[in-house]
Amino acid sequence: MRNILVVLWAVLACWGSRAATPELRFRPSGEFKIVQFTDVHFQNDNPASEIALTRIHEVLDHERPDLVVFTGDIVYNSPADRGLKQVLGCVAEHRIPFVALFGNHDAEQGMSRDRLYDVIRSVDYNIQPDRGEETSPDYALTIRSSKGQSDACILYCMDSNDYSHLKDVKGYGWFRFSQIGWYLETSRAFREGNGGRTLPALAFFHIPLPEYNRASADEQAVMIGTRMERACSGALNTGMFAAMKESGDVMGIFVGHDHDNDYSVLWHNILLAYGRYTGGNTEYNHLPNGARVILLKEGERRFETWICEADGRRVDFSVYPDSYVKDDWRKRKPIK
Repeated sequence: MRNILVVLWAVLACWGSRAATPELRFRPSGEFKIVQFTDVHFQNDNPASEIALTRIHEVLDHERPDLVVFTGDIVYNSPADRGLKQVLGCVAEHRIPFVALFGNHDAEQGMSRDRLYDVIRSVDYNIQPDRGEETSPDYALTIRSSKGQSDACILYCMDSNDYSHLKDVKGYGWFRFSQIGWYLETSRAFREGNGGRTLPALAFFHIPLPEYNRASADEQAVMIGTRMERACSGALNTGMFAAMKESGDVMGIFVGHDHDNDYSVLWHNILLAYGRYTGGNTEYNHLPNGARVILLKEGERRFETWICEADGRRVDFSVYPDSYVKDDWRKRKPIK
C-alpha cells in the first residue's frame, strides 16, 4: 500500500543545493497558470534535442507560469541523470516551481525510478515531496487562496506506471488498486478538511485512461485539438476515472504518451486532455512541438486552456466547461 502523501505547501526553507521554494498560491487577480511539458524524449549529445530545450525556454518566457508539470518520458538515453538535470535545469533557470512525473521510458535509461526521483528532487525549484520508502509516490499539491491560508485547488500528481507485469496481458501499465485507494482517501480527507465542500482539482500523469478512447469515439462529444492516433491506454481498466467521477473533485485530466494527439474532450463532465509533444525529432511526432497551458480561476470550477507553440503562438483555446457543452438551440434568439 502506498503511503498517503498529501503535500500542504508552505514556504520551504533552503537546504543543501535546493533553492527556497515559494508556496503555490493564486495571484491577486484570482488566477493560477500551469504549463505542462510532456514527452521531451531528451537525448544527451543529440542536436535533435536542442529544439526541445529552446521550446521550453520560449514557452516559459511567453507564458510566465506559476507552476510547471512534466508528464513523463523526459529522458531517452543515458546517462539519465545528466539528461534530467539539463531539461529540468531550464525551468530552474526561470525560478519557477516544478514537478516531474514518470512515463514508460524514463526508467529504461540505466537508472531506476527511485534513483531518478531523487535526481529530480535535487534540482532547484522542484517541489515534490521526499519519497520516503516509496519508489515513485503519488502526491497532491494544494494551491492556496489569493488571500489567507485556505486551500483553493488540488493538483493530483500520479505515476501511471509503465508496462503490464502479467505474463498473459500485453501492453502498457495501469493504475493499481492501491493507487485508486490513495486517491479516494486523499480526496475524502481534503473534502472533510474543507467543511464537507469539494475543492476543484486537476490530475496529471503520463498514460491516458481507457476512457480517452471512449470519449474520442463519441460523435456527440466536442473535441478541440488534434487526434491522429488511438489513445495507447493501459491494457486493463482498474477504475481510476470512475473513482474521480464519484469523488467529484477532478475537473480535468492531463496526460502525454501519444505524440500525435493534443486534443481535449469532455467525458461525463471531466475534461480528458493531452499535452503537446515537447521533444525534438528523437521520436515520432507530426505536430509542432510546444506545451499545454492551463489557467485556473480561483473559487470556480472553470479554467482556460490552450497550446503554446514556437514564438509564444497560442492555438486551440478553450474554456472548461463552456467550450465543450452544446448550447440549447431552443433557447437561441431568432435570427432577424
